[in-house]
Amino acid sequence: IVTVDKALLQRGITNSAEGAENDINVSKTDQQLADVAGTMKEIEARLMALTNSQSQSLNLKPVSLPTVSAQLPDTLGYELLARRPDLQVAHWYIEASLSEVDAAKAAFYPDINLMAFLQQDALHLSDLFRHSAQQMGVTAGLTLPIFDSGRLNANLDIASAQNSLSIAQYNKAVVDAVNQVAKTASQVETLMAKSQQQQQVEKDAQRVVNLAQARMAAGILPGSRVSMAKLPALQERITALRLHGQWIDASIQ
Repeated sequence: IVTVDKALLQRGITNSAEGAENDINVSKTDQQLADVAGTMKEIEARLMALTNSQSQSLNLKPVSLPTVSAQLPDTLGYELLARRPDLQVAHWYIEASLSEVDAAKAAFYPDINLMAFLQQDALHLSDLFRHSAQQMGVTAGLTLPIFDSGRLNANLDIASAQNSLSIAQYNKAVVDAVNQVAKTASQVETLMAKSQQQQQVEKDAQRVVNLAQARMAAGILPGSRVSMAKLPALQERITALRLHGQWIDASIQ
């Protein structure tokens, strides 16, 4: 487009005002290309960090974009949520809190060193508080946490409360995940419809370009009008690519 416009301007077919307008459009396009190049560098840097790549740059090659699907699957299994890292972390918190509750409950039971009872008379727990010298001599092998029941009850209450909080947070995370999936599915459907509509817009813009080229070949339109017709077509192509990228992001989520 730039080459054709410059040639037409040099031959006096177009004026400088038209050339200036085209230069502005070209500058805007160059700015968009610079933004895309900067975004690609950021993505490449993230990929290098994730893959622990030691090379200066990754060997990225362009590939064809996936085709926009016409519709979503009929069913989305609830088990797919188990793959979400946030739900896995919340589940691990519940398991950890359950272990803390079990540990707090275990602290209520006596810690008995059975070796301390060797060569002693047979004892029962009901006999532990009898004040015979022989039985008092073996209590060194037994730790009775019931004498510190206040602290133990408090620890159990704290562990139980933390467990209840972990369960509540997990349930909330599951509900939020379901809502997010439903919202994302709606976005995917909307983007699919927009992409299909944009494809028709692209075809219409290309028809305008083809018509302008045919009229130029017949001597009806100058070449500058063909260049001007190409710019909207390119802009519609950019819009289509953006919609396609948004659809890919939503589909991944």
